[in-house]
Amino acid sequence: MKTTTQFKNIDPQDKIAITTLELQAMLSCGRYSAVQTGELAEARIQIGKRVFWNVEKIKTYIDSISI
Repeated sequence: MKTTTQFKNIDPQDKIAITTLELQAMLSCGRYSAVQTGELAEARIQIGKRVFWNVEKIKTYIDSISI
């Protein structure tokens, strides 16, 4: 199987979709909490077997639940 090309020179703030691992880093939490937050934000994007998360929806959701 071919490996996925990684674009390391792109700033994470400029991405419109991120992987679950990047979502964990963005939220500073574990996999379970990151996936749960992404699902609550309705930010899941599935392309084939790969799962990405819409960054804008995540940010909007976090802003809406903040006090």
